[in-house]
Amino acid sequence: MKYAVIQTGSKQYQVSEGDTLEIEKLEGKAKKKITFNQVLLVVDEKKVSLGQPLVKGAKVTAEILEQKKGVKIRVAKFKAKSRYRRVKGHRQQLTKIKINKITCPKKT
Repeated sequence: MKYAVIQTGSKQYQVSEGDTLEIEKLEGKAKKKITFNQVLLVVDEKKVSLGQPLVKGAKVTAEILEQKKGVKIRVAKFKAKSRYRRVKGHRQQLTKIKINKITCPKKT
C-alpha cells in the first residue's frame, strides 16, 4: 500500500491515492489540479522515505472537488446573576480534495 504524510494549513494528513478529504480552505475552483510539495513521509510497499523535515523530490497531486463551509460551531458566554449572555457562531471554510497521485523520489 502506497501512502504519504503531507502538511497543509498547519495540519498533517495521511493520504493514499484515491482518498477524498476536507482540509482548510485553499484558493482555486472546482476541477483545478493542485500539488503538495510539503511531503513528510512516503511509504511505497517496503520502501520508506522519511524527510528531515521534508522528502526531497516527493509530490502529491490532487484535484479540488468543491469549496464549502463546515458545520456551525456555537460559542456561548454566560455569567450567572448578572444577565450577561453572548452567543457567537463560526463556520470554517473547507476545501474538499481527491488525491490523484503520489510521486516518490528515486532514492530512499
